[in-house]
Amino acid sequence: MKKIHIILSTVLLFTSTNIHADILRLATTTSTENSGLLKVLIPVFEKRSGHKVHVIAVGTGKALRMGEAGDADVLLVHSRKAEDKFIADGHGINHRSIMYNDFVIVGPDEDPAGIHGERNSVTALKKISLSNSLFISRGDNSGTHKKELALWKIAKLNPEGKWYREAGQGMGKVLQISNELSAYTLTDRGTWLSSMATSSLKVLVEGDKRLFNPYGIMAVNPDKYHDINYIAAMSFIAWLTSPSAQQQIADYRINNKVLFTPMAIKNRQLSKR
Repeated sequence: MKKIHIILSTVLLFTSTNIHADILRLATTTSTENSGLLKVLIPVFEKRSGHKVHVIAVGTGKALRMGEAGDADVLLVHSRKAEDKFIADGHGINHRSIMYNDFVIVGPDEDPAGIHGERNSVTALKKISLSNSLFISRGDNSGTHKKELALWKIAKLNPEGKWYREAGQGMGKVLQISNELSAYTLTDRGTWLSSMATSSLKVLVEGDKRLFNPYGIMAVNPDKYHDINYIAAMSFIAWLTSPSAQQQIADYRINNKVLFTPMAIKNRQLSKR
């Protein structure tokens, strides 16, 4: 009887280990999910690798905290300064640049702050503040929120008052709130392009080099958490930086508009489609 119990325990342990090995926990930003990009990329990876990807779409700040706690295997985020610190602190390894887009400031067509056409994002935020025009912040420590706070810091302003509201929500939800309240907000272009068909907001500020928005990927350090699915994480990173996946990123469009530009390989290596 004791022998049977030992055999059964061994089988259960082996099965549990294999189940975990087949699952890759990807903590990523809401922008990669809301834009629809992951729905294109992940099925291809799953078919080729045999791994099942469990997507956890949160803000960059929360994704990094999940990595620190060992609650994710690989992170796809967009806040380079925070990513560098994550690596320097020993939480992650094998960082790779994947793609980029940019941030834009959107707002109501009537544009009460008068920022339409402004190419200086800091000047635009100053005008919004001075006019007490309603601004919706993500307020969730995401990459977008970090960028917004950095711009306010450059403007030497501490946004507060009834005109400035923190939603504590993902980008898609914040765009919805901003549309309902005819407010301004900062958004990544990918999420905006996937949401604009149902919004009355307009892109009012774009083109500032400070609005550059790169995305990076890295594996959580397996030396810190021995149950990290390091093999699957490295496989996903290798695939996402491959010419095949980079081409898929380059080809992904909504209404014939490019959402992300690949960074892992030189653009001249990609075909024009």
